[in-house]
Amino acid sequence: MRMRKAMKMRIGTTTGRKRTSIISIILMLTMLAPMSPMATTTINNSSSLTFEATKEIGIEKAKLLTETYGTTSLQYALIDNGEIVISGHAGKNDLKDNRPLTSNTMYGIGSTSKMVLTAAVMKLVDEGKVDLDLPVVNYIPDFKMKDNRYKQITPRMLLNHSSGLLGTSSLNTFLYDDNDTYAHDTLLEQLATQNLKAYPGAFSVYCNDGFTLAEILIERVSGMRFTAFINKYLTVPLEMHHTKTPQDLVDSSKFAGIYSPAYKGQLPQENTNIIATGGIYSTAEDLVKFSQIFTGQVDDILSSKSVEAMAQDEYKRGMWPEEIDPSFVAYGLGWDSIRLFPFSEYGIKALTKGGDTLSYHSSLVVLPEYNMSAAVVSSGGQSILDQLLANELLLSALQEKGIIHELKPKKSHGVPMKVEMPQDLSQHAGIYGGISGSLMKVEVNPLGELSVSTLTVPNNPVQTYTYTADGSFVNNEGTEKIKFIEEKNGHTYLWSSLYINVPGLPQTAVSEYKAEKLEANVLAKDVAAVWAKREGKKYYLMNEKYSSMLYTNSAPTVTIDTVKDVPGYLLTNKIIGANRAVNQLQIPSMAGRDTMEIDFFKNNGVEYFTVAGGLYGHEELVKPLYSGKQSMTTIQVDGLAKWFSVPSNAKEKVMTVKMPLKGSFAVYDQAGNCMNYTVVSGMNEVLLPENGSVVFAGEVGSKFEISLKK
Repeated sequence: MRMRKAMKMRIGTTTGRKRTSIISIILMLTMLAPMSPMATTTINNSSSLTFEATKEIGIEKAKLLTETYGTTSLQYALIDNGEIVISGHAGKNDLKDNRPLTSNTMYGIGSTSKMVLTAAVMKLVDEGKVDLDLPVVNYIPDFKMKDNRYKQITPRMLLNHSSGLLGTSSLNTFLYDDNDTYAHDTLLEQLATQNLKAYPGAFSVYCNDGFTLAEILIERVSGMRFTAFINKYLTVPLEMHHTKTPQDLVDSSKFAGIYSPAYKGQLPQENTNIIATGGIYSTAEDLVKFSQIFTGQVDDILSSKSVEAMAQDEYKRGMWPEEIDPSFVAYGLGWDSIRLFPFSEYGIKALTKGGDTLSYHSSLVVLPEYNMSAAVVSSGGQSILDQLLANELLLSALQEKGIIHELKPKKSHGVPMKVEMPQDLSQHAGIYGGISGSLMKVEVNPLGELSVSTLTVPNNPVQTYTYTADGSFVNNEGTEKIKFIEEKNGHTYLWSSLYINVPGLPQTAVSEYKAEKLEANVLAKDVAAVWAKREGKKYYLMNEKYSSMLYTNSAPTVTIDTVKDVPGYLLTNKIIGANRAVNQLQIPSMAGRDTMEIDFFKNNGVEYFTVAGGLYGHEELVKPLYSGKQSMTTIQVDGLAKWFSVPSNAKEKVMTVKMPLKGSFAVYDQAGNCMNYTVVSGMNEVLLPENGSVVFAGEVGSKFEISLKK
């Protein structure tokens, strides 16, 4: 899962280190061709090379990531013509150095798992058991949705992100030391309550649920659980001895340690339980072994026809910007990009897939023409940083082999040279919506100057651009140019071509629609009045499992705060009734991912809302914790968590809880920061903070016996 800011207009949750928008609730929950004519004829064989320069670069850049860019630890590996010629690691596995890193230390690879899933589907295609272009309902007859267009969804659409599914159903996905398959097992139930956001095949936009649905497809067709299937047909034949899933029995000491700024020690093991979407563990060496499927080094896993099919321009099947620059987002089947920059600048085909969970990150970059690939996996950091390190290793190795002579200078759109702007472009000014519920105010003045203000992060500086001769607006640094594009669907988009410069690492680039113009939405007075009553109210997550990672850093709550400049919307969700708001963005690539339907309802006089499987209850549910010496709370038959506030006469008292076998509690201060979460700390005794809150979660019938003392 690819992978995740306290905002003035916020709907806050805590799946990561910061409070994020509601769109990010679920985030926690990225071809074979002839040799390029640019390639030199003096190519060295790997057997005569020791890649000393590339090894030094690996050491240097891995150190940069761990010392400068927030990566706790990482591994990297490079394979050339079937031989792992470089393998290394950096950082600390545990803070006391009792468990050193090795090449066999396993990391969660997040959405790089999708390539394993895609290879598994193509295995069934090779066997004639799956047709990529027949409806999914042929293989999963009980797959149903509220939107009847679901019958048109094909396996190809699941793999190229064009199914039209909303995005991610992540309830009970990220768990500590808990391999509960709830998220996988209930996906069909979740989808049955949902509509589609677009016609199947209309455009490709990143979608996790499509890959979990494909996981179910594999299990239905093969009659095997996904873990067993990939072990039999992929990991064992490729000798990927250190590639496992949460369903495998693995000693926890084999995993890379994970950490959080909110907790001083090492966190328990992370399980991402939508396995094919983002839950596989692996090593850098195992990932480059896996890459041999795509470089022609192994031919008994997939047919060359299937390998080639995976690396085609799948993103071009639907709506996509006509101006296509090299980008780390250009979907194949499974692949994030089949035309990765900067390799495209050398005429070299490069494929990539990356992934992020709450704690782990990874990137795999494959050069099929040259039988080379590099992989980086990490604890902490980001997948994009892992990709840049992999790119660095491959560029250096290509130089050492004589395939490229020297590295090209970093690219730029140049210093903008102002020209007269057609005045009709001013009509495109307005409010635009983008990724994770971000809202942008776009203004254009008659002098040809464009400005973008991020309304959801008001402290962010205003970005300014100048109109230039090619019809685009370019920023002063020359790193980004944007255009207004009116698509055939009648929607207006901001197209962006962005060069990303990270000090000390290679440049990368992304070309995509970054936002869509929102239409005006005037609410009826009675509807507006209902939403006005919700303004500033806090809602508490009620149905997340007691072992969830979402309790870790801060309270999993949502505050309804709309943006005054954007009436009729809850972030990018269009309010379509007194109790319903729907994200209707139609943006390909990444900016339109994880759209959702928000529905409010009342039960026993208390208001709740549902979103992406999560259930949130109104703050009136939160009663003061009993401040006497002894009390007890029990999880009722509905299984919902019990939330309490810390009353003034209970502050600075020590709370001790006699715990049930399957339950936990977390304590938060007034700002929502986690003071203690028993799953992480193992401590059932905590000093209660003033104006704090406490949540108890567990299986039905779980009893928490509470004692307070000064």
